[in-house]
Amino acid sequence: MNFLELNVKPEICSALAKIGITDAFQIQELTLPLGLAGKDIIGQAKTGTGKTLGFGIPLLQALVIPNTAQYEELGEGENKPQALVLAPTRELAIQVASDLENAAAELGVRILCLYGGKAYEPQIDVLKSGVDVIVGTPGRVLDLANQRHLDLNWVRVLVLDEADEMLDMGFLPDVEKLISKLPAKRQTMLFSATMPGQIINLARKYMTQPVHIRAVNPDDIDNSIVDAIEQHVWRAHQMDKPELVARVLQADTCTKSIIFCRTKRNAQKLSDDLLERGFKAVSVHGDMGQGAREKSLEQFKGDKANILVATDVAARGIDIDAVSHVINFDCPEDENSYVHRIGRTGRAGASGVAVTFVDWADLPRWERINATLGLAFADPIETYSSSEHVYVGLGIKPGTKGRLVPAKPMAQAEPKPVSKSNGRPADRPAAKPKQTDRTRQRTSKIRDK
Repeated sequence: MNFLELNVKPEICSALAKIGITDAFQIQELTLPLGLAGKDIIGQAKTGTGKTLGFGIPLLQALVIPNTAQYEELGEGENKPQALVLAPTRELAIQVASDLENAAAELGVRILCLYGGKAYEPQIDVLKSGVDVIVGTPGRVLDLANQRHLDLNWVRVLVLDEADEMLDMGFLPDVEKLISKLPAKRQTMLFSATMPGQIINLARKYMTQPVHIRAVNPDDIDNSIVDAIEQHVWRAHQMDKPELVARVLQADTCTKSIIFCRTKRNAQKLSDDLLERGFKAVSVHGDMGQGAREKSLEQFKGDKANILVATDVAARGIDIDAVSHVINFDCPEDENSYVHRIGRTGRAGASGVAVTFVDWADLPRWERINATLGLAFADPIETYSSSEHVYVGLGIKPGTKGRLVPAKPMAQAEPKPVSKSNGRPADRPAAKPKQTDRTRQRTSKIRDK
C-alpha cells in the first residue's frame, strides 16, 4: 500500500516521494492505522524494516503545527516539545532525527537531536528558541530536564526505540525518571527487536491497553530475519583473520561492508591494518570522541570509505542502506547480538551476505547460537585465507591476495661507522676501566686523606 491510502498527510507523502519513498513496508502498514488513531503500540521488529516511519508518521501528525491558528491556542505550551523519542545510542538518535526531518520537510516542524559528547550551550540555545520534537539519548535528555532547560510537560507522544538495547545498556532507570516527568495522558509507542521480561513490565506499567504488533513470522521471529541473508560460518585462526577479511572484502558483490569486533582495541587494530593494506576503512568504537565517530560515519555514508569497523555498541545505531556484507570478526556473544549484527545487511528486502569467524575457544558459544536460531552451522568448517571454498562461495577471483597496495618495506637502520683503532662504533664512548680490589683500596685511601 502507498502512504496516501494509509491516510498519511499529503505534505508528508510529498516529502517522502521526493526521496523515493512511496510504498509502506510491513511494519508501517501494521502500525500506521493504530498509531494515527492514537493507540499505544508495542512494535516488535528489527532495525531496517522501516519502523522509524511506522512511529514517526503518527508522531508528526499528532503535532500542532507552528504558525497555525491551533498552535496559538497552546498558550504556555508554545515552543515547548510536543513529542519525545528516546534511543539507546547517539548514532541511532541522529539517524531517527534525520528520518523525521525528511518526512516533516514540508510541515515546518522543528526537530532537535540531544545526545552526550556535545556542549550543552548550543543545545540549550535551540531549546530556548523553540522545539516541537526531541530525539535523544536518555542521559542527555534527563540532564537537560533536571536543569530545567527542557520542559516535558507538553509532550503528547512518547516513543521508546530499541527498548531492549536501552535495557542492555542500563538506561531503564533514566527512562523511568523521564516518563515520570511526562503528562499521564499521552500516546506511547515502544519498539524492540526482542521482548525481555523487564521490557514487558515497563509496557504494562506505563502504557494504556497497548496493541502488540510483530512485523515478522510470529512463530519464528529470528529465522525470519536471518533467512533472507546468505550466511557463512567458518572456524578461523586468530592470526589469519586479517588476511581472510581482506580477501572477503574483494568478493565480486562486496560493495559496502561492516565488520564487527568484540573489543575497542580489536576494532581500531583491524581498521589500521586494513588501511595499511590499501582499503578505505574507518572505525567506530567507544574510545573515540563524538566528533571522530560522527566523521567516520559521515565518510561511510558518503562513500568516502566503504568499510566500517565497529564494536557492538554501534550495531543498533547504524542505519545505512546498501550494506552488502557484514563480517563478524569475533563471534557474537549470543543469538540476539548475532541477529542485530547481520541485520545491518539485507535491509528492507534487499539481499545481503554475512560471514562469521569462530575461534576454537568460541565453539561452545556458537553451538548455543546455532541451536537457538536453528541454523545449519553446528560444526563450522575449518577455514584459512587460502581455502578454496572462500573463493568459490563468495565469488572471489582466484589468486586474490589480502592487499590492494604492496606492503611498505621495513625501515632498516644504517650501519654505524666503525673506528679503525679499536673496532667500536665511532659514536660509542669507550668503556670505563674495570676497577680491581687494589684500585678500590687506593681510591678509598685517597678519599680518607
